[in-house]
Amino acid sequence: MTQNLLFNIGEMFQGLLEQSGFMNGTWENYVMLLISFVLFYLAIVKKFEPLLLLPIAFGMFLVNIPGAYRVVWGEYAEGVAHTYDNVTNRGLLWYLFFGVEHVIYPPLIFLGIGAMTDFGPLISNPKSMLIGAAAQLGIFIALILAVVLGFDLAAACSIAIIGGADGPTAIYVTQKLSVFTNENLLSAIAIAAYSYMALIPIIQKPIMRLLVPKKERAIKMKQLRKVSKLEKIVFPITVTLVVGLLLPDAMPLLGMLMLGNLLKESGVTERLSSQAQNGLMNTITIFLGVCVGSKAYGSVFLTFSTLKIVALGLFAFVFGTVGGLLMGRLMCKLSGGKINPLIGSAGVSAVPMAARISEDVGRETDPSNHLLMHAMGPNVAGVIGSAIAAGFLISLF
Repeated sequence: MTQNLLFNIGEMFQGLLEQSGFMNGTWENYVMLLISFVLFYLAIVKKFEPLLLLPIAFGMFLVNIPGAYRVVWGEYAEGVAHTYDNVTNRGLLWYLFFGVEHVIYPPLIFLGIGAMTDFGPLISNPKSMLIGAAAQLGIFIALILAVVLGFDLAAACSIAIIGGADGPTAIYVTQKLSVFTNENLLSAIAIAAYSYMALIPIIQKPIMRLLVPKKERAIKMKQLRKVSKLEKIVFPITVTLVVGLLLPDAMPLLGMLMLGNLLKESGVTERLSSQAQNGLMNTITIFLGVCVGSKAYGSVFLTFSTLKIVALGLFAFVFGTVGGLLMGRLMCKLSGGKINPLIGSAGVSAVPMAARISEDVGRETDPSNHLLMHAMGPNVAGVIGSAIAAGFLISLF
């Protein structure tokens, strides 16, 4: 009897060992764990967009702990593609991912962004919209390159939108176009988009110093005019109407952005505005970040296709910055030196980080030069521009 008991205990421990992470890990899992540690470092130590990067890093960390994937996400039959629909024994992250799979989270993020955004600098200086438009250059250059490198058109559109420097928009376009492509793109595109947003200070500053001469970096701009409350109320309604008539596919993102802003500017929905920019925004950011990170499973993420996506995303982001800066320089010339071209780099959609970088580089040249409010115009124009570009790419299909 004692012998049988010992045998059963031995079998039990053997079963536990076989199910443990020590017996189920792969080299891909350990590489992804190392990558997650790098993201932890960037978020916690360097403070690069920690609200976005930390949940993504933890989602990546969680699913790549050997053996944890099938518990927190779900299980797949051997040889079956890792898609949302092929999961059995579904875990918590599968249910949270519903909001990503059915593109619920990105518009809600835009609702919160709208409630936190002041469109005053853009209304005060409408020419900023030209910079926001020019900063979408990277999207269309990356689109052409992605097709040349062998991606189908739907995949190329999804990759190209990384150039808008807007994570929710990238997720939205990727999921909307996923039915038109056989590529599994979401994890690579979302992580690339959010990582480049977090790395804006590293990526943009050298480009700004290279393309904008010191003399132009030192230009001081006039203070913006005061924008009336009526203008701030009419603006989101007008933009929604005009863009909606021209490009209805942009409405889920742009409409929610403008609704959030109207809640803020109307002055009669303080509680709704507060909820949109605080409780709702924070909750959705956690869910979205963890879900995006959880799709970066080692064996699925570490492919040559992913490397191409990451490289093309960087290319798109760089040329988005270049497009904004070149438009800034052109406007500087046409205005007789009244516009500092540095605000052009803020034409990408990363609010408000890109505007702060314009301020930082301007003050490096002249500590008394303040460009933040001037840069916020192109910055919020970039948000509108990326939503319109997303609607345009989706409308192609």
